[in-house]
Amino acid sequence: MSLRFVLDPEPTPALREEVTALWTEVSNAGGAVGFVPPVAAAEVRPVAERQFGALGPDRLLVGFEPGGRVAAVLFFEDMRFGLMDHWRMLKRVMVHPDFQGRGYGALLLAEAERVARGWGLAGLRLTLRGGHGLEEFYGRSGYVEVGRVPGAIRVAPGDDRDDVTMWLDLRA
Repeated sequence: MSLRFVLDPEPTPALREEVTALWTEVSNAGGAVGFVPPVAAAEVRPVAERQFGALGPDRLLVGFEPGGRVAAVLFFEDMRFGLMDHWRMLKRVMVHPDFQGRGYGALLLAEAERVARGWGLAGLRLTLRGGHGLEEFYGRSGYVEVGRVPGAIRVAPGDDRDDVTMWLDLRA
């Protein structure tokens, strides 16, 4: 099974709601996308709306499963600084828990790379919350760790995680 990717789909109320629901489900399944479970859609919605409000300079990539459901999402964040215009930050890299284990995360990253190369970018950067094994996941798609701030993310009292920066060099 594969995904149909759409870059910059119209952010209709229905799509916004579906992305917010996906974000909530990913968070509640333990995904490190800005929240700690349990979280309700009402808590996610204001953050999602701010992310949607940045569309224009930022870009949205959505992967739809064959039935039409949103299965995977990421945002390309423009750094809004001319000296950094040659790369983008990947934000909110998410695959709905119903579709995990099918390779959709790797497909999403491959599509992001394809799009970035088409734009002529030199690289893609992302950050992740340590302690989830995500360094290995992103490493399989060519990302390398280029920085780590120990204990920078506090998910609960006494539970501090590293903020890890990964980079995919597209110049080769």
